Amino acid sequence: MIYKIIHRTTSHYRHPVSVGMHVACLRPRALPTQQLTACELEIKPGPASVTERIDYFGNLHYFFTVQEPHRELVVEARSQVRIEAVPIGPSLNAISWEDAVQLLPNDRGAAGLEAYQFAFESPRIKLRPEFAEYALQSFTPHSSLVEGLLDLTARIHRDFRFDRKVTNVRTTVDEVFQKRRGVCQDFAHFQIACLRSLHLPARYVSGYLRTHPPPGQPRLIGADASHAWVSVYCPGAGWIDLDPTNNLVPSTGHVTLAWGRDYGDVSPLYGVIQGGGNHILNVAVDIEEIES
Repeated sequence: MIYKIIHRTTSHYRHPVSVGMHVACLRPRALPTQQLTACELEIKPGPASVTERIDYFGNLHYFFTVQEPHRELVVEARSQVRIEAVPIGPSLNAISWEDAVQLLPNDRGAAGLEAYQFAFESPRIKLRPEFAEYALQSFTPHSSLVEGLLDLTARIHRDFRFDRKVTNVRTTVDEVFQKRRGVCQDFAHFQIACLRSLHLPARYVSGYLRTHPPPGQPRLIGADASHAWVSVYCPGAGWIDLDPTNNLVPSTGHVTLAWGRDYGDVSPLYGVIQGGGNHILNVAVDIEEIES
């Protein structure tokens, strides 16, 4: 699949902004199954400076400064990517989740050492006994890691309701667990909290969903906006992606933008401004399939 992606963020300020310093994480990652063929960033008003940096997790961030007075800021990222399907190999079904937990501390390869850092708390994801208890309903004794992951993903999809009105970017995982409502960011945070509470390394993935599903298929929740899902490490086999919002294993319909410990590491756009007052934020994402 080849997709053309347009991610447009518009901020309307009540009062003029004299100076704004921003960071954008809007460049899709280059992966073995995802080839980035084009990417450009357009900013209005034009920035005085733009620099690129690779963060600790390998994501590219744009740092830019707008120094002229403005009451509207528009940031538009245009990308094109080629996606290939990744089937879950039979070897993943052989390992139990308990073995995965025991093997991780002894996995001294580069992948294992990288994964180990995702087994702990992060600023937006705390570990709780109640999260482990919820997860253990799926991770029964000696069950395979994949079986547990798929069952937990399905249970979160069943037990939690998608609702844009009850949470925001500051909502904690504890609140999401109590309300059983939220958006893709909340469900990803909660599933990660459950997995890390069992000492399974899991990372937060941001990206996009195909806007228009294939004929006869239902429209996925999260299209036309940034999306979030979960990636879990299996020693000796690599990372497994899971989408609790839609109860599926991401494949050619998902485009990976960035990953980190939680949303705070991969926020698409944030910054500091002088002036502005109250503002209205509009985000629109369009992902178009241009070749199958």
